[in-house]
Amino acid sequence: MFFVGFFFFLMNGFGKMFSYFFLDIAWWYYQYQRDKIEDELEMTMVCHRPEGLEQLEAQTNFTKRELQVLYRGFKNECPSGVVNEETFKQIYAQFFPHGDASMYAHYLFHAFDTTQTGSVKFEDFVTALSILLRGTVHEKLRWTFNLYDINKDGYINKEEMMDIVKAIYDMMGKYTYPVLKEDTPRQHVDVFFQKMDKNKDGIVTLDEFLESCQEDDNIMRSLQLFQNVM
Repeated sequence: MFFVGFFFFLMNGFGKMFSYFFLDIAWWYYQYQRDKIEDELEMTMVCHRPEGLEQLEAQTNFTKRELQVLYRGFKNECPSGVVNEETFKQIYAQFFPHGDASMYAHYLFHAFDTTQTGSVKFEDFVTALSILLRGTVHEKLRWTFNLYDINKDGYINKEEMMDIVKAIYDMMGKYTYPVLKEDTPRQHVDVFFQKMDKNKDGIVTLDEFLESCQEDDNIMRSLQLFQNVM
């Protein structure tokens, strides 16, 4: 499913780059859970849970049982209860052995680390996951805009978009088919940035981002693919 999503992007144009982001998050999450949960019985044996589980249930779109499962998986990978950037990169690299996922994981980590503390707690992780998997269209797109807005100035410029897109290509590695030319990321960014920058002022605002994404059928379809992944 993950690579199917990427190949659809290659065949259908740059609009898939944004939809691919959601496929990537959801697939990473699916693999993460599949490896941690062997059967239904195991799900009921979670004995440790974070404080405020009821509060997290109220704040997210997950049930208490789902939060217990997520917490067990989180603690298995991060026994201290928090994950730093280096550990996050190591976990993420497991799913992309043929590419370099370090820069993409760097950007993604800082999107999860909303308080900029240098670590991601379970609460940070599950809140973001709730948005990406079960949030509204606007919530998902706002979160993605924040990922692309690397310097957090409220806008996306072409270089920021290029940095994220290049990180995605680096993550996929040299084993993509058809083989991509070196300047392919730049060409795709040029085309899609021009489409998004409605008033041609050299930056993409949140409103422009939301409007452009909602005009793209590929992106809108992708937002629904993993709505009920758990």
